[in-house]
Amino acid sequence: MVIGVCRLSLYLRENASLKGKRKVVRSIIDRVRSKFNASIAEVGGNDSLKRAVIGVAVVGNEASHVDSMLANIQGFIERLGLAPISDLATEIIPIGEDIGFDSSFPGLDGNADF
Repeated sequence: MVIGVCRLSLYLRENASLKGKRKVVRSIIDRVRSKFNASIAEVGGNDSLKRAVIGVAVVGNEASHVDSMLANIQGFIERLGLAPISDLATEIIPIGEDIGFDSSFPGLDGNADF
């Protein structure tokens, strides 16, 4: 299993109120959720009028696929044209296949059918 996380800082240049910011951020989050199978939320810059920080997480079987999904989400957000991305950080985290299986429990040897 591979987990990919991405933190995007957005610059809301023409924003003048927290209400306006919420509208833009909510629009981005809703559109990403409807198009991609990803978790997304505002994770920072909550009190700033001109800056929003959005976190995205995806899970997959291969690092290349997870990285591609995050790149597609980033491109999608950029193409929306609602707020340019001013900073970006991405991390891919591999998780071992045998993690989570405890041989002391019957049927949980990693090969059990659930």
